Amino acid sequence: MKIMTVDKANIEQEHICCAIGNDKRNRARAKVKKDWMKKEFDNGLVFKRLDDRGKMFIEYMPIENAWKPVIGKNYMMIHCLWVSGKFKKQGIATALLDECINESKDKGKDGIVVITSSKNKPFLTEKKFFEKKGFQVVDQAPPYFELMVLKFNKKAENPSFTSKAKTGKTDFNDGICFIYTHQCPFMEEYMTLLSKICDEETIPVKIIQLKSADEVKELGSPFGTYAMYDKGEFVTHELFSENKFRKYLTTR
Repeated sequence: MKIMTVDKANIEQEHICCAIGNDKRNRARAKVKKDWMKKEFDNGLVFKRLDDRGKMFIEYMPIENAWKPVIGKNYMMIHCLWVSGKFKKQGIATALLDECINESKDKGKDGIVVITSSKNKPFLTEKKFFEKKGFQVVDQAPPYFELMVLKFNKKAENPSFTSKAKTGKTDFNDGICFIYTHQCPFMEEYMTLLSKICDEETIPVKIIQLKSADEVKELGSPFGTYAMYDKGEFVTHELFSENKFRKYLTTR
């Protein structure tokens, strides 16, 4: 097992796990993600993956610059830890997390922060995984988000969700509101698809793309990457398929 770092020097040649197909669609997705990464490397972004072709990576950066609605100082914030398919249950997730732990200690961080959930949810690493590594819940945000911390410095002040993230609301109250970032390469095309469905159903829709970490901290949902709101209330951080979204609209 070899873990490698994708950085400025090799990003054009290396895949970034999320979108690894060679078709036109996946090439476009990969470009979105890579363009975002290139801008964030100077802000401390770290992206590590297994030296193989598959979805097994960890992404993290200093909490001050992280694209999550979390406030804190001198912590490392995990954006995403994802291991799927044939790579599961081989200790890869632990190895990737250990990379983050070791680097964070080397850089003098007070600890590591990650967002998980009280119940198992798509796109969020299970809470139990982090508990086994010593992470503890220090804050919560509705309806199911939890902020977990692994402290190296027990005297360090706990990080927290922003007050906005804890409201579970957005200011657009007339219909469906999507808030997203390019931290995930799949968002752009899905925003186009789901907003088109809203138009077909004559449901008011608003799309907000957050373009900086500061905007995420001010307006983002606890998940940071994406959220769907309905009549101002948080619905989900899960990116619905076309069929699932149409089904939701029939029951809202």
